[in-house]
Amino acid sequence: MKVVILAGGFGTRISEESHLKPKPMIDVGEKPILWHILKIYSHFGFQDFVICLGYKGYFIKEYFAHYLLHESNVTFDFTDNHEAITYDQTVIEPWRISLVDTGLNTMTAGRVKRIRPYVGNEPFMLTYGDGVAQIDINELLAFHRSHGKLATITATQPTGRFGALELNDGGGVTGFQEKPPGDCSWVNAGYFVFEPGIFDYLGDDTTVLEQGPLETLARDGQLMAYRNRGFWHPMDSLRDKNHLEKLWQSGEAPWKVWD
Repeated sequence: MKVVILAGGFGTRISEESHLKPKPMIDVGEKPILWHILKIYSHFGFQDFVICLGYKGYFIKEYFAHYLLHESNVTFDFTDNHEAITYDQTVIEPWRISLVDTGLNTMTAGRVKRIRPYVGNEPFMLTYGDGVAQIDINELLAFHRSHGKLATITATQPTGRFGALELNDGGGVTGFQEKPPGDCSWVNAGYFVFEPGIFDYLGDDTTVLEQGPLETLARDGQLMAYRNRGFWHPMDSLRDKNHLEKLWQSGEAPWKVWD
């Protein structure tokens, strides 16, 4: 099954870095967050990716065009008037990656519609190129197959921004919680599974996936939610980026499910 990744947005909320590169190429632990997302899916055996490009998409093309160089020790030998390149300690991921220009200003549903030739008439998975999660992809897929609907969305309860006080009836402080779940609402964490019938709902380049198509699917009884209670965090701002970086450097990044 193919995995489609939306990587074409402008990333305006993290403009401190996205003015130089597309948001999926912003590093966490010296690797683009896009790499982390690929590693999550790859851990569960999904190696075939379609990446929807837009804003500064050439950065992503150049990264994968030189992936072997990035991930290996390399020796350049210019002796005897010739050039030889030897890659040492090479680690090659078993990935097949299609990089597809889906337009500069295309909305999310339009980007998905443009890659239809790459997924054909088969079910596929989809996620955003800027969020990581501690999620069992195989369990998500099993849930999707169990209900027989066109679409599955992953729902999560994000942690609150602030710590919380535990108070008794008299106003005494009995304890503290470090950033508990916010208001207990479920939000869209991405990590979708779609049947090919989804394309009938997508509209044109101006269509936003999270608005018309998903709302219509819900009204039609064709959208189910997989509740994921593991870690999830988007990279919407520099604050988010720094938080993910801190988790990675601590050696306790919850989304690092691979060895």
